[in-house]
Amino acid sequence: MKYNKYLIGDICNFIDYRGKTPPKTSFGIPLITAKIIKNGIIQEPQEFIDEALYDEWMRRGIPKKGDIILTTEAPLGEVAKIKTNEKMAFAQRVIILEPNNSILDSDYLFYALQDRVLKGRIEARSSGTTVFGIKAKELKKVEIQIPSIEIQRKIGSILSSIDDKIETNTAINKNLEEQAQAIYKSWFVDFEPFGGLPPSSWTKEDIYSIAKIIYGAPFSSKLFNTERKGMPIVRIRDLKGQNLETYTTEKHPKGHLIKPGDIVVGMDGEFRPHIWGNSEAWLNQRVCIFENLRPKGKAFLLFSIKPLLNIIEQTQVATTVIHIGKKDYDAFEITMPSSEVLDRFDEMTNPIIKQIVNNQLENKQLKELRDTLLPRLMSGEIDVSDIEI
Repeated sequence: MKYNKYLIGDICNFIDYRGKTPPKTSFGIPLITAKIIKNGIIQEPQEFIDEALYDEWMRRGIPKKGDIILTTEAPLGEVAKIKTNEKMAFAQRVIILEPNNSILDSDYLFYALQDRVLKGRIEARSSGTTVFGIKAKELKKVEIQIPSIEIQRKIGSILSSIDDKIETNTAINKNLEEQAQAIYKSWFVDFEPFGGLPPSSWTKEDIYSIAKIIYGAPFSSKLFNTERKGMPIVRIRDLKGQNLETYTTEKHPKGHLIKPGDIVVGMDGEFRPHIWGNSEAWLNQRVCIFENLRPKGKAFLLFSIKPLLNIIEQTQVATTVIHIGKKDYDAFEITMPSSEVLDRFDEMTNPIIKQIVNNQLENKQLKELRDTLLPRLMSGEIDVSDIEI
């Protein structure tokens, strides 16, 4: 396959917001920061800017659908694709790349920036002692080798079709969880099937009546590695994206393996329950599992602890990072319905939870397929010239 060599700066326009920090508000135009660009997607923004400041703030350029976002430091090299023309603001440590579409396909650029070859070239031009980053003038000098625009579009189409399926599964899971939570709210918050009040036979119980809490073990960070040696280990940072990037060769005597479908909670920073949908992995310290005691009672447990955890998160006060622990869990109190009511609720919601886990595991397989194909497509090892798309 024939490749042509270009400098990124010659075939991409740069919109550079590095070095600027906008005034932030609690609502308004979403602010895209480097820390929420991870694993090829823009995570849900938690910061905003006032809409009245948008035009002034974005005077360096307005990104559009199809443009590529690249983080330039802390972290370096995370990438995402803008999929909407809705307004969004950009903070420091990100650069927007607008490819010349007659030469460089946007999807192809998105995946090329995730390939080890181009990532290595970017890292080679980076600098820094404590924080590793790249300047715009150096990024413009990075060489990119690209095939014909037709081949680029085929490669981009193959890889984006996998990501589209992952995105569809994620959206389905969000909808499924919302359905299950709506049923829970109807039954156990609004008590709609019971005339608006909880039956008098229902009792107040502690959390241990429906769950066993399993705490992660203090694995030695000196034995952590990213070369996939040993078993993967789940840390707080892995919960939201459910990515397994860290491994350990240690077999801790108090170690516990998290399994698909487990309800896992981080105990520092934010306290959100997650349904685990990845491979078995060791549970690190400051991460815990709420193991349901009822065989099919996962949904009831999940939606019972969710508001309790949120109350602790909203009321905690700390100078640095907030924490939760056993003492907080010991104070958790739930209203326990009758076994008959719980059995009926479980029959309705257990298939939903199972489908969520199945979709998560399918996404895991799809990501592995994409990551296997990506370097082979980019190098030309897999020839797509005769593929009709």
